Amino acid sequence: MKFLIDAQLPPAFARFLKTAGHNADHVEDAGLRNADDDTIWAYSISQAAVLVTKDEDFAQRRLLTTGGPAVLWLRVGNCF
Repeated sequence: MKFLIDAQLPPAFARFLKTAGHNADHVEDAGLRNADDDTIWAYSISQAAVLVTKDEDFAQRRLLTTGGPAVLWLRVGNCF
């Protein structure tokens, strides 16, 4: 399983997942640090990656669409 970590979460989270043996990239690693939601959404689909985010917009979008990436919506406090 591949994970794409969204910009609201620290790049260190992706590195942590990698050291635990998971395939994970931060949007910054993918050159998408300042990308809009549509671009990140499309990239997640193209990479068959679970989109890990704190952004409620992605969670709502997933509920309203029949396709798209799996979304893991983390509801945690400040991570920085």
